Amino acid sequence: MNYMEFYREWLSNPCFDDETKEELKKIGDNEGEIKERFYKELEFGTAGLRGVIGAGLNRMNVYTVRRATQGLANYILKMDGAGKGVAIAYDSRRMSVEFADVAALCLAANGIKAYVFESLRPTPELSFAVRELGCIAGINITASHNPPEYNGYKVYWEDGAQITPPHDKGIMEEVKAVTDFAALKTMDKEEAQAAGLYRVIGAEVDDKYMAALKKQVKRQDCIDECKDKLKIVYTPLHGTGNIPARRILRELGFEHVYVVPEQELPDGEFPTVSYPNPEAYEAFELALKLAKEKDADLVLATDPDADRLGVHVKDTKSGEYISLTGNMSGCLLADYELKQIKEQQGIPQDGVLIKTIVSTNMADAIAKYYGVKLIEVLTGFKYIGQQILGFEQTGKGEYLFGFEESYGCLIGTHARDKDAIVATMALCEAAAYYKTKNMTLWDAMLAMYERYGYYKDGIQAVTFKGIDGLEKIQRILDTLRNNPPQHLGRYQVLSVRDYKNDRIKNMASGEVKPTGLPISNVLYYDLEDGAWLCVRPSGTEPKIKFYYGVKGNSMENADELSGELEKEVKKIINTEV
Repeated sequence: MNYMEFYREWLSNPCFDDETKEELKKIGDNEGEIKERFYKELEFGTAGLRGVIGAGLNRMNVYTVRRATQGLANYILKMDGAGKGVAIAYDSRRMSVEFADVAALCLAANGIKAYVFESLRPTPELSFAVRELGCIAGINITASHNPPEYNGYKVYWEDGAQITPPHDKGIMEEVKAVTDFAALKTMDKEEAQAAGLYRVIGAEVDDKYMAALKKQVKRQDCIDECKDKLKIVYTPLHGTGNIPARRILRELGFEHVYVVPEQELPDGEFPTVSYPNPEAYEAFELALKLAKEKDADLVLATDPDADRLGVHVKDTKSGEYISLTGNMSGCLLADYELKQIKEQQGIPQDGVLIKTIVSTNMADAIAKYYGVKLIEVLTGFKYIGQQILGFEQTGKGEYLFGFEESYGCLIGTHARDKDAIVATMALCEAAAYYKTKNMTLWDAMLAMYERYGYYKDGIQAVTFKGIDGLEKIQRILDTLRNNPPQHLGRYQVLSVRDYKNDRIKNMASGEVKPTGLPISNVLYYDLEDGAWLCVRPSGTEPKIKFYYGVKGNSMENADELSGELEKEVKKIINTEV
């Protein structure tokens, strides 16, 4: 059927409720809107679902959520995992509670127990709960940092990480095989509860999660010494982080934690920001205002599902607050954690630091300094989780730290996804440690630049919405893949990594070898003098992203080199667009 036939089917099929039909009738004279909603199914990808909330095949609604859950249930039944159950969490977004119940009751109707959190919880706690409860899978209703009109559906497997091969492909095939919305299973909530197939969870998991976080504290003595001296401003950006972040800081002893009042309570409209993303400067405006009033040492923001942490730190020399990129905060924490491990028990012989391919090369320098192995994985924290599982299964490799440039890291293995709550805890601990040395976090960052080199990394993201947008993104990637640049400004291209075709080509010798990583639509250019460029489509938004990095001999030199490379990236964008 074409998009108009699907539209008429939704209007006439009795399996769709009256509210859905009324919404669709209102767009009856807008063929463009009908096409957007029905020209394709909302794709269940390797991260699950993510899309605009509304009626239609290409939208997040109770029907597309139930269809995804039916596919997941079918896969779980094939894996004989029904007895283990599925943990379900959700964030503060529109329809999150409703989607969580739709998923739970679909699972229950398939004979699979659902453990549903009593109220909103952060993504990392869902990851923790999957393993703590011995579940076969987990579902998190969240669209992370997307604008308010979005929601999403993330699937986790029994190791606590988002689904990876072979389970991702198996689940995707089962979802795709579900074509009849009228055949989707569900049941009454009271009946599900009476049958023991719908169980509410909460405080008991919270307490165990908090206990797991506290095990990662390296220097409680420094916290005790500085608990009344350190001033922290925090904002949950209307999301899930408020209660767990404040609880862990309070229980560790920090006395001066100031929460931005306008952004404290959950609100799926995100009224104080246009984009609830801790990467965006706008998200920090209210927090920085409060920080100046309180003379705070550091300013923290978690995204709505509290898996990513944004950071501003005070420079005591200028009195200004400096924004740390995800690469900077990731390296700051990596260096702190490895330093404490080295001093307290020594670096393990098989210790490993993990980063994604689009993260800074400073991580390589840190790994070399501490004598740990560096492993590089594809973008997506699930691949870091996959490495941790591999260490456990083989007995080879000890996870010490992992991060990605998009403000996500994990300390410890209590979760298998990035955890902004443990990052909040660790960063405040690090601030206390450096305060005992008469240093700020910015001083510590400057010391790292002196030790490892002045690495600077950037990103340019271009949005292409709608049907034509996907075609434009693919056209840019095809052009770069088929005609790789020989130079980017002052830098010669040394090699090209094509992860879609699993090949690395040495541009000078022509030698070709495999990438050693899973297939992914990503291009990476190794440049002279430690510089690099990586191009990939976003997995969650209609964007193409250009990541790049340089290494300078001073802050000014790194800024200059980064600016030059940014201009080269913009030339590519302007040429291809």
